[in-house]
Amino acid sequence: MSRTRTFLADFKAFINRGSVVDLAVAVIIGGAFGKVVDAVVTLIMGSVLQPALKAANVDAIANWPAGAVLVAVINFLVISFVVFLIVRAIATLHRKEDAVAAPDVQAQLASAITRLADALDRRQL
Repeated sequence: MSRTRTFLADFKAFINRGSVVDLAVAVIIGGAFGKVVDAVVTLIMGSVLQPALKAANVDAIANWPAGAVLVAVINFLVISFVVFLIVRAIATLHRKEDAVAAPDVQAQLASAITRLADALDRRQL
């Protein structure tokens, strides 16, 4: 029975870690975003390519021999571009935080030593 409890306790600890929950949320949001992009790309590609599809006697882009592949490639490019923009914005934000938050350790140490020396001089130690 203790082996089962240990397994369940380990599993609970694993699930409760922030990174696992964050990853699960990211996967769910990514899946939903992928469906939205797919719908938009299909709509736009259908509208833009409608004259060419009619000339080729094709009802929809999915009925075209390479239509599904074309839509999948465009979906990939759109999603990749959006993810790139998000990652780039986050990296820029982190760089700004690092530039602001980075204290000068040497200057702080020199200031502390100076204050200590002044305090010792005042007490004549």
